[in-house]
Amino acid sequence: MMPPMRTTLTIDDDILAALKARAYRDDLPFKQVVNQVLRRGLAADEQMPASKPFKATTFAMGQPLVPDLDKSLALAAALEDEETARKLALGK
Repeated sequence: MMPPMRTTLTIDDDILAALKARAYRDDLPFKQVVNQVLRRGLAADEQMPASKPFKATTFAMGQPLVPDLDKSLALAAALEDEETARKLALGK
């Protein structure tokens, strides 16, 4: 086993308070509580099963109830363009 390594961590205030409370409750040194919590967290993370890929079943829903609007929209755009051109020609 490697000798302990010293490091500096930035710990959120709420987590620090919980760690200190646990150290006080269990009458353990703060660094020992931090190491225990880190070990448990890492062990729990490794024990989590891998999630299965999501798979959705699709169903045929038949023909659309609304007719194809692409041609209708193209026709409306062409008519609008013609009307705009007519107004420009009349100077409106």
